[in-house]
Amino acid sequence: MASQKAENLLNLALDATEEEREKSLELEVGYNPIEREWDLIIKYSGSLEAVREIATRVDELLNEYAIITIRESQIDRLAALPQVEYIEKPKRLFFQVETGKRVSCINEVQDARFSLFGQGVLIAVVDSGIDYTLADFRKADGTTRIRTLWDQTTGKEYTRDEINQALEASTETERRALVPEMDVSGHGTAVAGIAAGSGERPGVAPESELIIIKLGSPRQDGFPRTTELMQGVDFAVRRSLEYQMPMVINLSFGNTYGSHEPYFRWEFMEIL
Repeated sequence: MASQKAENLLNLALDATEEEREKSLELEVGYNPIEREWDLIIKYSGSLEAVREIATRVDELLNEYAIITIRESQIDRLAALPQVEYIEKPKRLFFQVETGKRVSCINEVQDARFSLFGQGVLIAVVDSGIDYTLADFRKADGTTRIRTLWDQTTGKEYTRDEINQALEASTETERRALVPEMDVSGHGTAVAGIAAGSGERPGVAPESELIIIKLGSPRQDGFPRTTELMQGVDFAVRRSLEYQMPMVINLSFGNTYGSHEPYFRWEFMEIL
């Protein structure tokens, strides 16, 4: 009988046959078919002495959690202990960048049937800037994929031609003299890489062009405000109209003030 203390996946695994567990990527995780034992995670209160009496191994963690190994035949006794509040089985861990692309259905639109990699589309990243020197943001010929970069902290806008000139500089000093842009926190660069990186682990749209807005702050030690954010979005929309290209805006800055109902959504803008 399924225990109400056990998670649904554990109950399902316990009810499954050996063959069903072997075929599944999840049901067999934590199970040793030779010893017929399970590695389990439990939340408990009070003492673990009663658990130690029926488990073959107990690894006590902080905050009344424990990882145990127990014979499958003893799990019903484990669930019946009043000290045990919750039981779950281990889960596989994955590289989340690859998993994120899969569950977002990116792999399907990038396969041979569609081959959609952001061609002809702008991605505007309104964030902390970008490391424009990285290969992730260049084309195969080494030129930049950044169409324009506006730094609100200085008020300077750098064109594609200016960035390419900086990339061709022979020294780092010369490069920074031409385009002295840096992403101090690295947040904007990471976000842009996920959205549009073209490196060894490509992002969602590795063939798109980029509009980069580095948000400014009224104080040196402060964060940007909603006013800077709105100005950044406005800048991106105006440039997409100028270039006559569809655009996606990535906003990874935000706050939790006010209503959580979206007051605008500019996920995709088609220029008619």
